[in-house]
Amino acid sequence: MAKYRDSENFYNAASEFQDEPLITLPDPNSHALSIRATALVFADPASRDLLDYIQRIAPSEATVLIIGETGTGKELAARQVHALSNRKNGPFVAINCGAFSESLVESELFGHEKGAFTGALNARSGWFEAANGGTLFLDEIGDLPLAAQVKILRVLQEREVVRLGARQAIPIDVRLIAATNIDLSGAVQAGRFREDLYYRLNVAALNLLPLRERPGDILPLVRHFLERYGKRLELSHVTLSADAEQALLDYAWPGNIRELENIIHHALLVCRNGRVAAADLNLNANVGSPRNAPAPRASVSSPIKPLETVLAGLYEQPAAHLFDTLEETIIRTAYAYCENNQVQTARLLGISRNILRHRLKRYGFLLS
Repeated sequence: MAKYRDSENFYNAASEFQDEPLITLPDPNSHALSIRATALVFADPASRDLLDYIQRIAPSEATVLIIGETGTGKELAARQVHALSNRKNGPFVAINCGAFSESLVESELFGHEKGAFTGALNARSGWFEAANGGTLFLDEIGDLPLAAQVKILRVLQEREVVRLGARQAIPIDVRLIAATNIDLSGAVQAGRFREDLYYRLNVAALNLLPLRERPGDILPLVRHFLERYGKRLELSHVTLSADAEQALLDYAWPGNIRELENIIHHALLVCRNGRVAAADLNLNANVGSPRNAPAPRASVSSPIKPLETVLAGLYEQPAAHLFDTLEETIIRTAYAYCENNQVQTARLLGISRNILRHRLKRYGFLLS
């Protein structure tokens, strides 16, 4: 059993944290390049409250909306709801809505009949049918186009799905769990998400706090990843220095659990004699402690002030279609800044990838 050191004393991680519930993906090693969290622990008081809430809502058939930043463990929370439900013996199907193009998303979700569109050479069931009798987890549901949102609402209301190109409905028995890292209520107000679907999804809401707001989970997760990657690297004895432990506790973890896992994996690759020191942790020096960092305040040196000055000048002599011009400029510069990476650009601007693609096509930066 791997051991870890705190200050001058060694202690056994498994014995100290054996009572902390830990959830992992079925095969976490197969998700090494994923941005998803591969482990979720309930050691912090806030996390224990969340687990208690999951245990209370899981046996019901209510739809669940999981809200949290990327890398906080939304899929793992959804799997825990499924595992504690009456559907635990049925399938659990996890789908990332942002991974589908707008033209294919309905076919993927609802299926299609042969000849429904160009290239549909055979009939194919969708993910709702694949999850029949179990749970369907739709991650990044805020990325879905409005047309697909309407059809999902109908599926939830009618308990049946109609494939593209079909006339006959197929009855289904699926519990839906949705997740998002954006403010869906704000998306509703902006007209990007249907209000009726939002309320239909938000029957039971799980708010997954970022790792910086549940510091009690940090060290148990660190020890889990130390043991897991230590075994993979055939390190029989792994220790964690006191300065490394403090650095891990002080870090703000903008990438949440996924970033922590990568940090520990890297540290074990570069550490000497199986001992992880603070120097082995590839932490971003620009990310300060969530407890010690002062609250951000507006100041005259804020980058927003020069922008406000430029905008004021534009308002004095407004050009035609000013809003479109400003939006195009924002999209163009953000797209260039992210080296034409759509996922990173959408994340930078806080919008869904489908919305970004629509804007890119509109302004001629992306061919149809």
